[in-house]
Amino acid sequence: MQHPYRISEIAAQAGLSQATVDRVLHARGGVRPGTVRDVHQAIAALDRRRQQQSEDVPLPARVVPIDLVVEDRDRVEAALRAELGGLRPAVIRPRFHSAADPVAALGRVARSRSQGLVVQARETPELVEAVGRLEIPVVTLGTDLPASKRVAHVGLDESEAGATAAYLVEQWLADRAGVVLVVGGARSDQAAVVGGARSDQAAVEGGAKSERAAAAGSGAKSERIAGFEAELRRRAPNRRVLMVEAGSVRRELAMNPSVRAVYDPGGGTAAAVVEAFAAERRNYDVFVAHELDDDNADLLRAGRLSAVLHHDLRADLRQACVAVLQALGALPGPVRSAPASVQVITPLNIPGN
Repeated sequence: MQHPYRISEIAAQAGLSQATVDRVLHARGGVRPGTVRDVHQAIAALDRRRQQQSEDVPLPARVVPIDLVVEDRDRVEAALRAELGGLRPAVIRPRFHSAADPVAALGRVARSRSQGLVVQARETPELVEAVGRLEIPVVTLGTDLPASKRVAHVGLDESEAGATAAYLVEQWLADRAGVVLVVGGARSDQAAVVGGARSDQAAVEGGAKSERAAAAGSGAKSERIAGFEAELRRRAPNRRVLMVEAGSVRRELAMNPSVRAVYDPGGGTAAAVVEAFAAERRNYDVFVAHELDDDNADLLRAGRLSAVLHHDLRADLRQACVAVLQALGALPGPVRSAPASVQVITPLNIPGN
């Protein structure tokens, strides 16, 4: 393929490695058709750039490959792709990795041609060290890594979101007795007292609560549960909490007639919990969930949820990409963190109503 450009120029424009571009240019095979097309498009863009240097027209945008290590890839990918069109003058080429093993994911990123990283994972010494080995700008999403060399942090304080849920639950319950069902936490054999006077068994169980919350899932969900428990313990020391997996709600309801409130820290399980209560012919006084998807919006309108805690993930991802582009010098302005606030959505303020 005849062209006047260095392989490094084509690779930077396409957002690919020089080795991959070299394979395409010399037709060595083993490259996906889409990658071949990307190389051809990059050369065409460089051709147009040359032709338009003396003209007053926009030049082709530089492609910037950014890696994202996230917990819920489908949700994050959908939110980011909805924002990509407005992230000019650069073109973001996102590449997604699971946060199940974030250290291994960062190792793969380090060996790639990535120009930036957005990471959503719980802080560990190993992860902080892995971030330190990277030579690209790193932005943390949701869960922060303040001890690392990340350039910015964006998103929601998940512990604060959980604490907000505890405040709402306790405001609705007031002085009424009753157990709070927390969906998605590691199961306990009996409801545990969250502080205050307790039996010896409950004390042992209560002492392990933060460990159960940490084991309940990675990152955001476990931080929400930990924040919820801490705030509920402060506001209602004798309020009992029952941790239960989503698939076991109906069985737990049959064994625990005193459940009066529900907290769902996220994961799309609220509808199944509502169905479990209906199947057991049980009611609840308050149900607070996270994430305003279509199912939760419908449950709010039907009066089956008291409130949904929501924040704009699209705005978070846009801020993360802007921070990376600013760190690379592709956009003007200083790199700043952008913490987000949780929104309390009720049946009266559902967006789009």
